[in-house]
Amino acid sequence: MRSRSMFTATVMMLAALWSLSAHAESTIRIGVLEFGTVNWELDVIKRHGLDEKQGIQLEQVNLASNQATTVALQAGEVDMIVSDWLWVSRQRANGRTYTFVPFSSSVGALMVPPDSDIRSLADLKGKKIAIAGGPLDKGWLLLRGLAERDHGLDLEAESEQVFGAPPLLAKKAMQGEVDAVLNYWHYSARLEAKGFRQVIGANEAAMELGADGPISAVGYVFDEEWAAQNIEAVKAFFDASREAKTLLRTSDEEWETLREKTGAEDDETLRALRDRFREGIPSRPLSEERDDTARVYEVLAEIGGEKLVGKAKRMAPGTFWPILVDGS
Repeated sequence: MRSRSMFTATVMMLAALWSLSAHAESTIRIGVLEFGTVNWELDVIKRHGLDEKQGIQLEQVNLASNQATTVALQAGEVDMIVSDWLWVSRQRANGRTYTFVPFSSSVGALMVPPDSDIRSLADLKGKKIAIAGGPLDKGWLLLRGLAERDHGLDLEAESEQVFGAPPLLAKKAMQGEVDAVLNYWHYSARLEAKGFRQVIGANEAAMELGADGPISAVGYVFDEEWAAQNIEAVKAFFDASREAKTLLRTSDEEWETLREKTGAEDDETLRALRDRFREGIPSRPLSEERDDTARVYEVLAEIGGEKLVGKAKRMAPGTFWPILVDGS
């Protein structure tokens, strides 16, 4: 009897340990900016239990800046962050094994007041342009390349640039302190709701410079070696992500629920954020997007030089997660 009791207790203990181990393996820690747009998707996943449906658990870690997210990933404090493919490619060129899965192709746009006489890039000569992201912002470099090619215009030399934080630049645009503003997509959407007009989007510029379709600005970034050890959980996360995007694409009620989280102060702003988010939901085959991104990378490398991409003039192989690209 005592032997049977000991056996039963041992089995129960092993089962409990296995359960704890399985739970730990299926938990994915995602480092995000507290007010970033990826929170909208994560909110849908958690609120509808899409992570639990896929047999995983998401742990959201709020961080203060983009630099803090990359530091947290490199330190192993989180499993996944949202960043761009330029950072991933540069890391891979330096021997790290980070990889990228597209989250959104919504990107910045050049916005002007409704009564502005700016209709094309050629009209930016001598104008004051506010630019979020700094001199090496991808959108700014693409606009520079397109202006040079189509109009023989060196925007860096023949316009005045003002760099700063996105909220500050949006405010300057509203107050008429600049002639045009190139800002992140959600700030551009808010300006659109106030009557501002889009001259050109960064993705439009990318397609003019060689891409066949829209390419993602940001995506989920993680270590490929970590993913190989947790392959089913990682695939399950992207299944949950796709389900959340489907809800965000098709359900206006979801956006009403997200109203407070988006910070939309009126219906026009919520609609603009909703519509621009939906436009950015990736729908292309990943192999096509990867190839287009590689072409755009070469354009950016030529314009931005070593300060932007390091010594690698071509996007590093494996920048896009091969498992999803190859359909494995």
